Amino acid sequence: MAALVRCNPGGFSPHIPRVDMGRTVVIFAAGSRGDVQPCLALGRGLKRQGDVVRVIASHRYHGLITEAGLEFHSLSLDPAEIIASPEGKELLAGGRSAMKFIRGVHRILGPLIARMLSEVQTGVAGADLVLTPGLSFLGLHLSQYLEVPYAVIHFQPSHPCAAFPHPFLPAARFLGGFGNRLSFYAVDLASWLACRQAVNTWRRESLRLSPMSPLGPFRHARSAPVLCAFSPVVVPRPSDWGSNVHVTGYWFHEQPSWTPSPDLLAFLDSGPPPVYVGFGSMSTGDSEATGRVVRAALRRAGLRGVLTGEPATSDDDVLVVGDVPHSWLFPRMAAVVHHGGAGTTAAALRAGVPSLVCPFFGDQPYWAERVHRLGAGPKPLPARHLTVPVLTERLRAVTGNSEYTDSALRLGRVLSAEDGVAHACRALDQLTR
Repeated sequence: MAALVRCNPGGFSPHIPRVDMGRTVVIFAAGSRGDVQPCLALGRGLKRQGDVVRVIASHRYHGLITEAGLEFHSLSLDPAEIIASPEGKELLAGGRSAMKFIRGVHRILGPLIARMLSEVQTGVAGADLVLTPGLSFLGLHLSQYLEVPYAVIHFQPSHPCAAFPHPFLPAARFLGGFGNRLSFYAVDLASWLACRQAVNTWRRESLRLSPMSPLGPFRHARSAPVLCAFSPVVVPRPSDWGSNVHVTGYWFHEQPSWTPSPDLLAFLDSGPPPVYVGFGSMSTGDSEATGRVVRAALRRAGLRGVLTGEPATSDDDVLVVGDVPHSWLFPRMAAVVHHGGAGTTAAALRAGVPSLVCPFFGDQPYWAERVHRLGAGPKPLPARHLTVPVLTERLRAVTGNSEYTDSALRLGRVLSAEDGVAHACRALDQLTR
């Protein structure tokens, strides 16, 4: 394992000699809990084979990461706080406009980029392998700085192909295979150009690397190893993805130390399986109004519900819970209503229960459509269209259609048999061992 000086985390040398056969693997997990938990699953898999794993993430996930037995490096950027901000709520209301989404993200992150890059630079000290999302080609910059390999993590299909467009640019499919491939480059280029100035300043002043031209990253990054942390059953592998792209299957993080509360167990035992309704880190302009819509629709549909929020607001037919692992809760539900985040979608599919997806923005409409096309749930209901009559109709459909239930069960069996973490670990072993 690489030597690690712990007394001065701000003054690490990026080039620390190896003292045994283990690796120090650093995973950048700057997202919501749905982004962090798969990284913990991968980190635990790497640790079991002898690697030291450090996760760079928001401070709110410190306990979750250390409980998993992994090293933690704090990132002051907190996605939950950003989503709750006025700018974040405006972003949620933007629908499926890819360019509006990208501009909004960079408008919010712009003032924070320099600080985030500095924190990441400190967090990767001593790394033998760096794993990052595709964000502004971050892995490429860190790899050049540390002179170590890197791999890109995709939680949604973001590598160019002719089979389908980038999840952020669905309209590109009308241009055929050429338009589909072009959509991926367009999203990456827009993201890179939005933060190129800040990243190039960081490269020059902190990393001591030459700045990159507008197209510079594209000449280096497309042959990098890519780990697609989703199942080929859910997203069939395109024929034009090269051998550097690994569709590993999902990475599920289990929390064996968690135990359900007596109130939750009693509620589940007191009647038929309820419907889970939760939108993760998403919020709307009036979350209380959304809650009233959900409760009214559940009553009209004659269903019991498990909601996320303040437990004191529970009633006879609705239990409101705090933090409950999806892997425990979802298999006990009649159906799951969620926002379509990649992690929540994966957990619902593996649970073998049908889903109604109410997407807000980003890649969520893509996952919502995949669930419907796979037969595991009804047509998506965008969050901005939530009303009592429409939600009531969809709740009746998702719980009353045996075809949705049968398809969800079949998918759940397949996904439960996959071992995405083992596949990813084997792919990473080819890089540095």
